[in-house]
Amino acid sequence: MQLSVIIPTYNPDAARLQQTLLALKNQSLPADEWELVIIDNNSTNNFEQQINLSWHPAAKIIRETKQGLTYARLKGFNESTGDIIVMADDDNILDSAYFEKASNIFGQNPKMGAIGGKSVPLFETTPPKWLGEFYGSLALRDLGDEPITATWNNEYPNAAPIGAGMAIRREAITSYIKKITFGKNSISDRTGNSLSSGGDNDMVLEILKSSWQVGYFPELMLQHIIPAQRMEADYLARLLSSTNKSWIQLLQNHDINPWQQVTKTGALLRKTKAWFSYKAWKSKPDYIKWQGACGTFDGLASLPHK
Repeated sequence: MQLSVIIPTYNPDAARLQQTLLALKNQSLPADEWELVIIDNNSTNNFEQQINLSWHPAAKIIRETKQGLTYARLKGFNESTGDIIVMADDDNILDSAYFEKASNIFGQNPKMGAIGGKSVPLFETTPPKWLGEFYGSLALRDLGDEPITATWNNEYPNAAPIGAGMAIRREAITSYIKKITFGKNSISDRTGNSLSSGGDNDMVLEILKSSWQVGYFPELMLQHIIPAQRMEADYLARLLSSTNKSWIQLLQNHDINPWQQVTKTGALLRKTKAWFSYKAWKSKPDYIKWQGACGTFDGLASLPHK
């Protein structure tokens, strides 16, 4: 099998998942050259009864009982066979040539370990005017029309692919799989309804540290479905707080954290000061940014004492 697409899911919205699957059905790469692996991470909504996979000759739904996106992905890595792995979320609509283009990029770049491209929004309702400030937090990205590549340089590169649509050379993910399998992972990631993150970034760093390159290739395009709930200020505030805390822990885990650990009391004082510096009471974007800062302070307070 040339390529495997892995879709981890937990109680997915059936209509959005159907859009994801329709985009896969319309891929230019013939279906007999790739396999479809859906990982059900303890869903309770019987979504499998609402989808039809009969169009694909190598599609399967596998259950992973250990809760969490990291473990669902690990299950997908272990149960798939393709030399190239494409990670798709259950609300991603991949361009019809996505698989073919990803395969070509890897073929032309033998040292490339992981790649990604543009992730543009497909809003289910009209977004607030200020939402663009938080596109990055919603896994939306457009870095322009030129490829960008990076190697390990003791920092997290801008060219690093995001989790949505990330394509990985199987050979490059070996060290990450071993790390998770042997319980050496301390990075929190999505678990149930938790908004913690970091698994995508952890994967990228392990690939880079294994002497592979990563890259942004604009010809890889997908639409990310954004429902109304993800555009609400309270959701975005929780999202930024959780992801910023996870980000600090990730950098610390890989010995590239540039900030000093703070005490819980110090974090509280910084949050109070930030309330005024961000003018968090003035608008929804200001409040969201303040919550993001609070997540950073919580992350610094959670670091181990030296």
